[in-house]
Amino acid sequence: MTLHTFHPGGIHIPDFKLSASAPIVDLAPVASLVLPLGQSIGSPSRAVVAVGQDVAAGQIIAEPSSRISAALHSPVFGVVKSVGSVDGPWGYPEQAVVISVGDAQPEQGGLADMEGDMPGQIRACARPYIEKVRDAGLVGMGGATFPTHVKLDVPPGKVDTLVINAVECEPYLTCDHALMLSAPAAIVYGVRLAMAIVGASKAVIGIEDNKPDAIKALSVHSGDCDDVEVIALRSRYPQGGEKQLIHATLRREVPVGGLPSDVGVVVMNVATIYALYEALVLGQPLTRRIVTVTGPEVPRPANYRVPLGYPVRELLRLSGVELGAGDKVVFGGPMMGRAVTNVDVPVTKGLSGILVLPASVAGRASVDPCVRCAKCVEVCPMGLEPYLISTLSRLGQVDEAVGDGGMMSCIECGSCSYVCPSSRPLLDYIRYGKGVVRSRKKR
Repeated sequence: MTLHTFHPGGIHIPDFKLSASAPIVDLAPVASLVLPLGQSIGSPSRAVVAVGQDVAAGQIIAEPSSRISAALHSPVFGVVKSVGSVDGPWGYPEQAVVISVGDAQPEQGGLADMEGDMPGQIRACARPYIEKVRDAGLVGMGGATFPTHVKLDVPPGKVDTLVINAVECEPYLTCDHALMLSAPAAIVYGVRLAMAIVGASKAVIGIEDNKPDAIKALSVHSGDCDDVEVIALRSRYPQGGEKQLIHATLRREVPVGGLPSDVGVVVMNVATIYALYEALVLGQPLTRRIVTVTGPEVPRPANYRVPLGYPVRELLRLSGVELGAGDKVVFGGPMMGRAVTNVDVPVTKGLSGILVLPASVAGRASVDPCVRCAKCVEVCPMGLEPYLISTLSRLGQVDEAVGDGGMMSCIECGSCSYVCPSSRPLLDYIRYGKGVVRSRKKR
């Protein structure tokens, strides 16, 4: 079997997929759920409920405040306990709706009949279905949380191929892998629905070769679809990046500063595709997701499907985690995730994993001078010079980092920091420089 991958750059990282064989565990709601309003890129949603109000499962509790925003729904029957400020995972407050959960809760729907011609109906008129996706509050569930209805709303004839990101190249994370094994038929049907919405004539599903069971499952269920192809990819980080995945699967090059649609492509995460299926076929808004809890010393690594708003601390407890001094908790994977200062926070739409790193491996190594080895240049998937961009940013020469170094093209994958023999915080300084640029634009 020929394995595809991308060029240039990239690295091979040990998988550490400790929860790869763990089935999805469905958890019932706890006594109260905390639902932050800022669960998508763009503007936070706007609360439309009041304290003391009864809410039903699936009811909108916050509406989009702009085009780049997403609706938020109650996962449960309950009563609005509060609407206001709560502590966020990174040490600053955020607005949220808190719901006290009622005694009786509905059963979540399973797979529905997929023999109908909904894709054909969508191709005849996609607009109503894009509006349904908007009303269901879908966002990109690979971590980016870009509102899905905006991504699907492309001009007719602009897109010919839908690319499904089923790569999950971050070490430790297995939530997408578990989903592919549990619902391959629904995922393939969701792919056909998304193809119809964007007007694509074909779709490719990219899966790395460290998930042979997922490759087999989706290949079997897409076998009758001549326009859907499963492509096995050689394991290589960061193959889940949009531009890298497009190159690996289609050999198309997205121009600098361009979008996938510029080369006729829309890219969607496999979990987002499943949420699309739930929204259009089952009529269920996005109110739950799968979260991986894992780490080198986690007693019971697992994949939990939980309602949004579920407490992170409770997930850690269920996996047997007792945090000690110096332990680090990361939301996401070890490469692109972010360490949190507070675990008394809820699960949100973009939380794919909770990684617990013990103090023995969580600390940073001492930083040494650059040895001019150029390893950071070799592994950069965007063809940049990370040592140069990082230095310019550190020295406050942000304009030079943008103009000469191409800093804004950095996808923040962390490959440069990973391979640096001097343990230099290359990505930290690059992120700092990009933050300076963004803050200037807001003035």
